[in-house]
Amino acid sequence: MKIDYLEFSSPDLPATKAFFREAFGWGFNDYGPEYQELADAGIAGGIAAAALAPPLVILKADDLEAALARVTEAGATITRPIFDFPGGRRFQFREPGGTEMAVWSER
Repeated sequence: MKIDYLEFSSPDLPATKAFFREAFGWGFNDYGPEYQELADAGIAGGIAAAALAPPLVILKADDLEAALARVTEAGATITRPIFDFPGGRRFQFREPGGTEMAVWSER
């Protein structure tokens, strides 16, 4: 699996969006008041309206259930079981060192 997406969170999504636009010239694809996808940022990513948290590194897998089994067997703690979202499905986990990550698939 490879890193595919980087997701930020912000308790003030309009302010964060305005900052990134002004400071870095990033554009956005609007998915409503709860989510903005990054454009022209050099990496695929987005900003979710949520309590402040470290950026979430998201990996992409062809087989989500197999990826879940692999990270579990390798010692990860599943922090959010598989769930649907517009565009696919994903789960989140904490690797043994404590970093929260996610894996997604298109279906």
